Amino acid sequence: MNKNSNTYIIAYSCIMVVVVAFLLAFVSSSLKPAQDVNVALDKKKQILAALNIRNLSDQESAEQYAKVVDRDAVINADGKEIAKGGKGGETAGFLLNSADYKAGKLAVYYCTVDGKHKFVVPVYGMGLWGPIWGYIAVNEDCNTIYGAYFNHEGETAGLGAEIKDSKAWQDLFRGKTIYGADGKPVIKVKKASEVKDKSCEVDAVTGATLTSVGVSDMLQEGFAKYMKLFAGQTSQTEANDAGDGEKK
Repeated sequence: MNKNSNTYIIAYSCIMVVVVAFLLAFVSSSLKPAQDVNVALDKKKQILAALNIRNLSDQESAEQYAKVVDRDAVINADGKEIAKGGKGGETAGFLLNSADYKAGKLAVYYCTVDGKHKFVVPVYGMGLWGPIWGYIAVNEDCNTIYGAYFNHEGETAGLGAEIKDSKAWQDLFRGKTIYGADGKPVIKVKKASEVKDKSCEVDAVTGATLTSVGVSDMLQEGFAKYMKLFAGQTSQTEANDAGDGEKK
């Protein structure tokens, strides 16, 4: 075959494309199990961070997650469980992503920290340059934040990226009230000069107004989705307390 002919060049190019594509597919499939493990571990670390459990090794994180997460679950917009996971929380809500969240399938993690029950819920939104998300731990009263962790896809370092990088800023959410007397979300992020109610409002990240607005909207929309779940949990707790009082 004439190596200078167009036929040879086209045939050679096609063969090379097929060979390279095969090699890439092989490498990708070979690495996928390890990648999936790393992605799952990172997700566990983010959930633990919301529970104020941080700075652990990979093994310690996996062990602690299995210890504090009683189970994960999937609920619908009415707060009803449609899938129940098991101890260690990896078989139900853990498998969901942002697309499921938008479709109305909501993940929730039932946890126990220092003998006290906590709920962890994921929230998703948009920052200045792309998607942002977070995990929020809620106290047993279903109306105050125990801890928060936020992440992003491409916010500006030193500005919007502070929602992830600044633990001090994430700690500002601890103890904040989530719902108002009407049952609707009141938790917000505002410029420091606009904060009027520190019980439910958090100072925005300095120099990152639009990203902070994204976090605020994300929390408002997210907790609106989980409103019926927490209302149901509160009603159940009150019923249990009333029953205990009658027994006494």
